[in-house]
Amino acid sequence: MARRIEHHTTSPHSAEKVFGALVDETYLRDRLAAIGGNDAELVTFTTTETRTSYQLKQGVPAEHLPSIAKSLLGGDLVIQRVENWAALAGTVEVTINGVPGRLDGAFTITGNGSGSKLTLTGEVKVSIPLMGGKLEKLIAEQVVVLLNKESEFTSEWLANRG
Repeated sequence: MARRIEHHTTSPHSAEKVFGALVDETYLRDRLAAIGGNDAELVTFTTTETRTSYQLKQGVPAEHLPSIAKSLLGGDLVIQRVENWAALAGTVEVTINGVPGRLDGAFTITGNGSGSKLTLTGEVKVSIPLMGGKLEKLIAEQVVVLLNKESEFTSEWLANRG
C-alpha cells in the first residue's frame, strides 16, 4: 500500500522569485553544496523558454539512518531525484539505491500574502513485503525534513541576492 504525502512550506519571497530559484542552475549547485549530503551533484540540467528539467543526486551517510534502513541498504543512502518545472508547477520522481520503490509527486507554488507557499503532493510506494509500510513512513518523514531545509535555504539564498 502506498503512503500519500502532502507538505507545505512558506517563503517571504514571491512565487515568481521562488520559482526562479528552483530553476536556476547556480541555485541548485549552491543548495546541493550546502545541504545535499555525501557526493551530491547536479547530474543533468536542461532548460528551454518554457520548461526546466534536472536530475539531482544526494547522499545520506549510513550513520544517520534508522536501523531498518541500514539493514536494507547495507551502506549510505543515495537519492536520485528528477524534477521537471514549467510555470509555477513541477513534477518530481525520487528513487533510492537498493529500495524497490519511489516517490512520485507534484509541486505547486502559489502566492501567500506577500510571500509564497510551495506544496508537494504525492505518493511514496515501497514494494517490500512486511517492511514496505515502515519504509514508506520513513521516506515520507525524511522528505518533509528535506523540504523544510530546502525552503530555509531558498529563503536565505534569495535574501542574499536582494
